[in-house]
Amino acid sequence: SGDSVGPLVRYYKVPPENILVVYDELDLPFGTVRLREKGGAGGHNGMKSIINHIGQDFARMRLGIGRPPGQMPVPAYVLQDFKDNDLPILADVLDIAVRAMETFLTDGIQLAMSRHNGSVVEDGP
Repeated sequence: SGDSVGPLVRYYKVPPENILVVYDELDLPFGTVRLREKGGAGGHNGMKSIINHIGQDFARMRLGIGRPPGQMPVPAYVLQDFKDNDLPILADVLDIAVRAMETFLTDGIQLAMSRHNGSVVEDGP
């Protein structure tokens, strides 16, 4: 939340171009990785909080989790454990996310977006 990020950014005087916020995204299918240079919160409460504390000029990486099934409430969905059959996909997503972070740190957001944007981990056959 911005309550944590804001004070850290100010204390360490981190410039916005050195910030990458990684968060879950309901509006992307599970297994999708998407990077953006900057932007709005897109309805995500955690991002709203961070933007309220530090502005919106920082990079972000969205990790798709998809929408809850049926009538399941969103809070229950995002807080539940991953299903066993999702764990291999999750491992691949985290591998892509780590590589995207490394690219961001060494080469910047533009190259990270070019190399990793839209990466989708597919279910096996």
